Amino acid sequence: MDFLITGLALGAIVGIVLGLTGAGGSMLAVPLLMAAFGWTVPQAVPVALLAVAAASALGVYTAWRRSYVRYRAAMLMGAVGTLFSPAGIMLSAHAPLALLDGLFAAIMVIVAVRLWRQARAASDASDVVRASVTGEGAASSGHLCQLDPKTGRLLWTPRTAAVIGSIGALTGLLSGLLGVGGGFIVVPSLRAVSPLSMNSAVATSLMTIALVATGTVVFAALGGPGLPWDRAAPFMAGALVGMLAARQVAHRVAGPHLQKGFAAVMLMVACGLGGRAAGLW
Repeated sequence: MDFLITGLALGAIVGIVLGLTGAGGSMLAVPLLMAAFGWTVPQAVPVALLAVAAASALGVYTAWRRSYVRYRAAMLMGAVGTLFSPAGIMLSAHAPLALLDGLFAAIMVIVAVRLWRQARAASDASDVVRASVTGEGAASSGHLCQLDPKTGRLLWTPRTAAVIGSIGALTGLLSGLLGVGGGFIVVPSLRAVSPLSMNSAVATSLMTIALVATGTVVFAALGGPGLPWDRAAPFMAGALVGMLAARQVAHRVAGPHLQKGFAAVMLMVACGLGGRAAGLW
């Protein structure tokens, strides 16, 4: 019963943060699970990815209706990422725990700084962070992968496939290694290599993350370390309820100040993990 209540409460916290911030909230799942159950990063990864998969799938549903999901790119990144995620899980199982804590802390710092900067930037960047993906938005300046000027879709060449596939590979590796969704990789990478807008990059990223996270969870449940379902199921349920509830009020309470506050919380959690990795406590 204690596991049920704790799992529901932790899931609700993660779901509320995901519903209000849209991006980055899933990174709190791993530290929360570690603190509550005394788990290591490898033990928390598959359970945390349940929240990542659910949040991304809900985001894809919204973005598919309102924006432009580059589904071919997402499917390629998702397929390649799913192939690479088992390698991340195996690396996580054999890597020193202090190294994993340090890597996770470093990524949290990167994401927190990015969220803080987005809160101070133009509205199109901060709006998509709060999952308000509407319209195409302004194009980026990347030119390694080209778009069809008539349809706005990617022009598929061997170079485009290799670049997009490489982004998926890195996303899958980090997903299996640390349980992070990978939006902080996919979105800026797509913007750097193609003229995709912020909204389109986020929408495509959501589909990619949903595919990779789901594949990673399936591998962990069937062929990897397995899932502690007595904790995973209530965590998943709490995350869905919290996320759906938060999305109902996000348009009223979400904003730059909330986003900055969340970034500050992530920095504090990162300091805690970094200190543990360094052996300070």
